[in-house]
Amino acid sequence: MLELILGTVFLLYTLFIGQLIYGFNRIKRFSKKELIPKTSFTIVVPFRNEKKNLPNLLHTISLLNYPKELVEVILVDDDSDDEFRIQNLEFRIQIVKNVRKSNSPKKDAIETAIQIAKNDWIITTDADCLVQKNWLTTFDQYIQENEVEMVASGVCYVPKSGFLSAFQNLDFLSLQGATIGSFGINQPFMCNGANFAYSKQFFKELNGFQGNNSIASGDDVFLLQKAVSVTPKKVRFLLAKESIVATKQVETWSDLFQQRVRWASKSTGYSSIYGKLLALVVFGGNLVWILSFLLWLVGLLDQNIFMLFVALKFLIDFILIYKTANFFESKLQYILASSLLYPFFSVSVAVYSLFGKYSWKGRNFRK
Repeated sequence: MLELILGTVFLLYTLFIGQLIYGFNRIKRFSKKELIPKTSFTIVVPFRNEKKNLPNLLHTISLLNYPKELVEVILVDDDSDDEFRIQNLEFRIQIVKNVRKSNSPKKDAIETAIQIAKNDWIITTDADCLVQKNWLTTFDQYIQENEVEMVASGVCYVPKSGFLSAFQNLDFLSLQGATIGSFGINQPFMCNGANFAYSKQFFKELNGFQGNNSIASGDDVFLLQKAVSVTPKKVRFLLAKESIVATKQVETWSDLFQQRVRWASKSTGYSSIYGKLLALVVFGGNLVWILSFLLWLVGLLDQNIFMLFVALKFLIDFILIYKTANFFESKLQYILASSLLYPFFSVSVAVYSLFGKYSWKGRNFRK
């Protein structure tokens, strides 16, 4: 009976991850073409104490291969303690103060920028990111060729060495794989605000972040899910190497735990039934892995059954991560060690996110 219960959970986990792999394969890669740029973009960057990172981002923006008259940059200062001055930039750029009106500083910052944005499309990224020269060109061409109002795209980590870096890279690749796969099966529920675009008019039609301002983070996933519930056909994922944005990794295990708790805290607020179900199945799969390990240690679970569970989970996870890593051209390191640690890390994050608080940009938030 025990083996049947554990096996059923693992089977569900395998089926759900397998479905995401199938969805990943269905998303066609977009190739950049020679089209005259037409889309006007407002790049929105909320920031807090990013004096060291912003110059690097702005430098990559200055190298964009896109008409200067079709781009403006709005940096929204969310009560920074350090001082940042704008360096010379060919695009229109301004720094504005965040107008706080909710429990979510980042959502407030984006809405502050949208209120004064002059261009038709909003594209958000983070202060610790780097963009490629054809970033906007690729978005523009995708928008021209598809009837879309909202477009999500890929985010990867700037590579570093060491186990912490490898672990969070594998975790992040699994999230990106799940994101792409969910779009491929027409069940999008997740995206990353570091590379997220939508028309200003569409944002207003959705009433922006209204309805989820009580949760500090989620400027990306909640807006995506709201859009999918209204007009799913106009929400797409842009799978193109030229549109990928790179972001920095965190420096310590404590910071990683806090970041993942912040991300996990959003799952209970999902409006997507599929998103909630997948989160529950992933949690169940990792929890059952831990229980199986403990039962095997005390001799209550046959070793062959335990090894079968371990092998199945490792294999299905690896396929999704490998496909994602192949697209992002990311190296996979410490795979076995990370796969053994991950269930404990994932379950700890999930449980803590339900009851605990987290730190973000020097502030403490409760769920």
